[in-house]
Amino acid sequence: MATDTPSSAPPPHVPETPLRLLLPQILPALVVGVLASLLFLAIERISEEFEHVLWDTLPDALGIGGYSSLWMIVMLTATGIAVGLVVWKVPGHAGPDPASTGLESPPVAPSVVPGLLLAGTLALAGGVSLGPENPIIAANIALAYWLGRKVAPAAPGALWVVLASSATIGALFGTPVAAALVISEALTHQPGARGSLWDRLFAPLVAAGAGAMTTSLLTDFTFDLSLPQVPHPGWGDLLAAMVVATAAALFGLLACYGFPHVHRAFKRLNHPMLMLPLGGLVLGLLGALGGPLTLFKGLEQVKELSANIGGYSSGDLAKMAVVKLVALVIAASCGFRGGRIFPAVFIGVAFGMFAQALVPEIPPAVAVSAGVLGVLLATTRQGWVSLFVAGVLAPQPSMFAVLCLASLPAWLVVTGRPLLELDESGRALR
Repeated sequence: MATDTPSSAPPPHVPETPLRLLLPQILPALVVGVLASLLFLAIERISEEFEHVLWDTLPDALGIGGYSSLWMIVMLTATGIAVGLVVWKVPGHAGPDPASTGLESPPVAPSVVPGLLLAGTLALAGGVSLGPENPIIAANIALAYWLGRKVAPAAPGALWVVLASSATIGALFGTPVAAALVISEALTHQPGARGSLWDRLFAPLVAAGAGAMTTSLLTDFTFDLSLPQVPHPGWGDLLAAMVVATAAALFGLLACYGFPHVHRAFKRLNHPMLMLPLGGLVLGLLGALGGPLTLFKGLEQVKELSANIGGYSSGDLAKMAVVKLVALVIAASCGFRGGRIFPAVFIGVAFGMFAQALVPEIPPAVAVSAGVLGVLLATTRQGWVSLFVAGVLAPQPSMFAVLCLASLPAWLVVTGRPLLELDESGRALR
């Protein structure tokens, strides 16, 4: 009677160790990180050069003030016409409705990328109140997914999506920390995810670090507003931060509640060559009302605004915050391609400076960071990212404890409320 011997038994299955799983991810993550950052920097450079032509060279040649009310109205309307032509005629129509897209989106076809980048670049250069993040992330995801599936078809498609989004977020914010926070929030919603959190974050962090370092080496980008330090925040500072953050969250929710209604009104026009030129005209009128600081994505304007603390009246700051809030809703509703985080930062800074102008005893760093925290919590509903962005505007360790506590009452105000993003049917997400 035959008996089984050790040599005839099938070898036991040996699961791959985390090290063997993670090491092969390093090279593709580095490549995606560097390339994603280079695409972001290229679009930023092109839009800045084009912006200089549109807002400096051309009006000087015509003998018109570059930031006169007339020029702002003409330029924003012309930008609406140009983007409308791209959305109407360019293959892919510059991607899906931007009102229903966020930082995390499924890959679009590679044929959509040229039109999407062109529409985003025109909006950035033309002064539209949107940031670069959504089009750049969508383009990098599409390209990484398409190339990754060709080069390594055995790799899961989701890997290329998360690497591209992490790399771009790292490049946009100049640090991999922001990407880690965004991805960690996304991972909490994945059913049946296995392995430790840091195993799942490993490759995205490599990509984000490569993207952030590429941006850091090639630019002097920083979020630091050089606000006066608060060495030892006290109970009064904590109370002020809580009040300002909660009030800013309520202010940001106005945009969230109005967004679906404004979007529905533009949708009734039913053609990009009606929606976008009209949206551009409205943005030009808003720019004429709020001044040139309320134009563009808002990052450079935030630095100019914060460099003149005490130089603006509370009425001026309130007007800029309201105009920028309305401009953000209009730009995101009528079909301009762009992100909503950078304009929201400007709104938060203006709101915080408004609060500080009303109550000068509040330190500017406390008021500004709390204002940004509240507006971002309302518009993004991403707690970690809101804390991170608010913290890096006035970077000092003692402020993070204040902001963490200030986020709690603000979160109670915004949780369960509409976001500044719609589903495909035009209803607000919650």
